[in-house]
Amino acid sequence: MANKQDLQEWITAALKALGGEAHLTRIAQHIWENHEAELRRSGDLFFTWQYDMRWQAQRLKDAGKLEKLSRSWRLTDG
Repeated sequence: MANKQDLQEWITAALKALGGEAHLTRIAQHIWENHEAELRRSGDLFFTWQYDMRWQAQRLKDAGKLEKLSRSWRLTDG
């Protein structure tokens, strides 16, 4: 069963697969395409994962691993 912390790994994996930078909706689409079954089995997270994804992105930003641009997110070297 997936949890909120898994979203950090999935965000990072999505950005790597998408060339290091992508719009939020493209990242969400990638996560859904690759983790739909896990999300469906995740209890309440199934209903909140896109909201929680933004909070986990903020944690990645705070750790210096992600940069939020005006319309996209980008992986950093951090």
